[in-house]
Amino acid sequence: MATPTPTTGSYECDTLPAPRLASGLAPDLDHNRSPSPFSNFGSSSAGSSPPSTTSDIEMHITPTTQRKLCVRHQRMADEGTNLKLQQALDALPVQEREAVNAIWSGFSSSSHPRRELILQGILTMCCFSQLSLLTEQLGQLIRIDPFTALPREVSLRVLACLDATSLCRAAQVSKQWKSLADDDVLWRGICEQHIGQKCLKCGWGLPILERKRAVRVNSASPSSSPPSFQPHTAPDLIVPDIPDALLFTRPWKDVYSERLSVERNWRRGRCSVRTLHGHTDGVMCLQFSETLQHPSFPILITGSYDRTVRVWNIETGLEVRCLRGHTRAVRALQFDEAKLITGSMDRTIRVWNWRTGECIRTLEGHTEGVVCLNFDSNVLASGSVDTTVKIWNFRTGETFTLRGHRDWVNSVRLWESEGPADVEMSYGSSGEPRICQGTLLFSASDDGTIRLWDLARRTCVRQFMGHVGQVQSLKLLEVDERCDEGVSRQEQRIADNNMAHVTQVGNTTNPFEVCTVITHDADNESMEDIQSLDRVTREVLAGGSRKRAKRPVLISGSLDNTIKVWDIDTAKATQTLFGHIEGVWAVASDKLRLISGSHDRTIKVWNREEGRCTATLVGHRGAVTCLGLGEDKIISGSDDGDVRIWSFAGDNRL
Repeated sequence: MATPTPTTGSYECDTLPAPRLASGLAPDLDHNRSPSPFSNFGSSSAGSSPPSTTSDIEMHITPTTQRKLCVRHQRMADEGTNLKLQQALDALPVQEREAVNAIWSGFSSSSHPRRELILQGILTMCCFSQLSLLTEQLGQLIRIDPFTALPREVSLRVLACLDATSLCRAAQVSKQWKSLADDDVLWRGICEQHIGQKCLKCGWGLPILERKRAVRVNSASPSSSPPSFQPHTAPDLIVPDIPDALLFTRPWKDVYSERLSVERNWRRGRCSVRTLHGHTDGVMCLQFSETLQHPSFPILITGSYDRTVRVWNIETGLEVRCLRGHTRAVRALQFDEAKLITGSMDRTIRVWNWRTGECIRTLEGHTEGVVCLNFDSNVLASGSVDTTVKIWNFRTGETFTLRGHRDWVNSVRLWESEGPADVEMSYGSSGEPRICQGTLLFSASDDGTIRLWDLARRTCVRQFMGHVGQVQSLKLLEVDERCDEGVSRQEQRIADNNMAHVTQVGNTTNPFEVCTVITHDADNESMEDIQSLDRVTREVLAGGSRKRAKRPVLISGSLDNTIKVWDIDTAKATQTLFGHIEGVWAVASDKLRLISGSHDRTIKVWNREEGRCTATLVGHRGAVTCLGLGEDKIISGSDDGDVRIWSFAGDNRL
C-alpha cells in the first residue's frame, strides 16, 4: 500500500514539518513492525507522512532542515505517548495493524475541514463507553501548562497578579512553578505593599521588625557557620554599615512569612509573657528602644513610686542599672541615645547619663510635682500638678510658662506642624529663633480638656472638648490618608481567615509563661466572599502602591472609660472606643494598631480604623498605668509593681 500523498490544503501541525523519510535500506529496522503515523512527533528524525505497509518500512533519513514541534506534540514526545501507541499497534495481527494504520494515515493526510467531518462521523458511531473514554482522555490532553510555553518574564508578570496565598498554592504545583512563584521580584512587591503600612484594599499591614533587619556575625572563628544577615524589609529603611563579608540576603518570601506570623499572633491575641521584678511600688512610666547603636541589646527604662529609675535588658529581662536621686515618685521619663530626662513629684526634672547612671543636671521651676514631659532636639515641655506647662529651650536656655488648664496636666506632646504657619517668628537678642515656626504642643488635663498651644506665640489656639472625665494620656500619630474606601468589616474578617494559610507554624516549646488572653474571633465566611477578597487583593497587587498623603491623628485616653480619636483641624472627636469598664490610664498606637491600659487591670488591642477590640490581655494585679508598643511586643507597667513583656513573636504558642 502506497503512502498517501497530502493534497493541497491538507492539515498541517502548528509547527514546520519534520525531516522527510526517503525509501532505502535500513538493515537495523524491525521488518515486522508497522510505524505509527504519530512517529514523526516522537522523534526529531521521523517523517511527516508515515508508510502504510510493511513494505515501506525499509528506509533511511535524508538530512533536511528540522523544525520545532508544537507545544502539544512536544509534550507527547516528552511523555513517550507515541512509543506507547507504537507498542499497542505492534501487538495486533498484521491485517488489523494495516487497517488501523490506514485509518490513521487517512486522517493525517486530511485537511482541517475534512478532519472535523471525520471526527463528527466517528462521534456518531461511538457508544457511551467510547464517549466515556474520550472524555477521560480529553480532560488530560487539553491541559496546557502555560509556564512551559511562556518566557520567564511573561510568567512573572502573570504571577504578579496573584496574592500571597495564591502564590503559595502555585508553588506546590511543580518544581517549575515553585521556581517562578518563589521569585524575589514577586515577594518584594508584596512586602512593599504590606510591611510597615496597611494595604489599601485588604486592610492587612505587617510589622517592619527593625531588629530583624541586620545581625552581626562573629567572624573570628574560621569554622563559624555562614553569616546570618537579615536584610531590610522596606525601601525606606537604612541598614547599618556592615562589611560585605558579613552579609547575605534572605528571600523576600521568608521576610514576608516571618512578619505575617507576627501579625497573625497580634490578630489572634496569641502571645507569651515575661514579668520583670525589681520595683517595690507601682510603675508609673516607661519607654523602650530596640534600635540603639549602643548597647547591642534593646533597652527598657522604667520609673516608679519607689523613687527609682531602672534600666533593663529586654532580651534577658535583667536589671542593668538603678538610678537614684529623686526624693518622691518618678511620674515621667523619656530617653534617647545621649540622655534620659525624668520628672518627679518632688517638683524637679533631672537629666541623666543613663549609660553611667550619672545625674548631669537638675531643672527646677514647677511649684508642684512634675507629672509628664516630652522633648525633641530643641525643646522640653513639662506638665505639673500646679496646672501649668513649662517650656525649656535647649538652645537658648530660655524658659516660659503656659497657663490655661484648671487642674493637673497629665500629658504633653510636641508636634512639628508641616502645614503653613500663620504665626510670626520669635527671635532672641542674637537673632536666633527661640522657637521654630510651626512648633505646637498638645496638653491634656484633669479638667477634661485637651489644648493645642502655639509655642512661637505662647498662646492656646484650640481646645478639644468631649471627655467627661480626667484626660490621662495622649498619643500623636501620623497616618496615611485612604485613597479610596477602606475594606468593610466583613472583608477584614475574610482577610484574617484567608491570609492565615500563607505560613505554617512549626513545633517548638515556648520557654516563657503563656499569658491569659481573650480573643475576639470572627465567624468563618463563605468561599464566595473569600474569592471576592482575593480578587480585590489581586487588583491592588497588579496596580501597585499608590502615593498616600499624611494626616495627623490625636488619640486620648480618659478616666471616663473611653478612648477618643480626634480630627486636629476641627477639634472634633471622629471616633470613641468603648470597652474598658474602668478608667483608661495609658494609650499607645502605631500605623497598624492601638492599645490601651486601664484601671480594670486589662490591656486591650484595637483595630483603630474599625474601632473594634481584637484582643484583651489579662494578667496584672493592679491598674495598668503605662504602656509601650513595639512591632512584636507590648510592655506594660502597673500599680502592682510589675513590668510585663507581652511578646507576639512568630514562634509563640497557646
